[in-house]
Amino acid sequence: MHFTSEQRLDDGVLEREFTLGEIPGILWTPASVSASAPAPLILLGHPPLGLRKMYPRLVARSRHSAADGFATATIELPGSGDRPRWPAAEQARADLRRAMEAGEPVSDEIVDALTLPLVEKAVPEWQVALDALLSLSEIGGPVGYSGGVISIGIRLAAVESRISAAVLFAGSFVPRAMFEEARQVTIPLHVLLQWDDAGNDRQAALDLFDAFRSKEKSLHAHLGGHTGVPHFAGDAAAEFFTRHLK
Repeated sequence: MHFTSEQRLDDGVLEREFTLGEIPGILWTPASVSASAPAPLILLGHPPLGLRKMYPRLVARSRHSAADGFATATIELPGSGDRPRWPAAEQARADLRRAMEAGEPVSDEIVDALTLPLVEKAVPEWQVALDALLSLSEIGGPVGYSGGVISIGIRLAAVESRISAAVLFAGSFVPRAMFEEARQVTIPLHVLLQWDDAGNDRQAALDLFDAFRSKEKSLHAHLGGHTGVPHFAGDAAAEFFTRHLK
């Protein structure tokens, strides 16, 4: 991990940009963190729109988490931001746009092409980032995962034993193959669902929630579209992480 810049935000949170090979990322740590008092870590997922575009939402989430004593980190997804373009992913997104604009059902082939290669590439990169982050003296376990592409969260929760709890957002298409992986997830889950999300299959989201084998899982459904998640939903997610990571 190579830190490329740092700044202290006005609430004392330390923001450091880093690179892991070709992968850019950002780490936020609370003002009070130290080697003698390391902070638990939350990995911040996000959609594949690029860190620069997502930065306002990510820094807001990180500052909210820092107030509760958590360090947070995120990395750029494959094919996003300044990383090399990924023609197959761009073609899949174009096919998705055409289907939705035409009012046609989104086929399993489109969903698979859009999501499965991203999961295959992104999850190992998250694991490399986790190796590097946990090697820092100011970062300690346990670790949580929050938001982003739900299929990435499912795979991470299924294969990465260092992740103790996850907040997932049921707001993206999920390949049928991921339902079987969901049955391998047993960590505590807090799942958000926007009830009127036109771009999300509500019944599929409910079926996915049912597939998780976690002994503790909760579904928080709110009225409104994809971007209408109420502010208090963030407070409930923060309480969830405080219960399970501290």
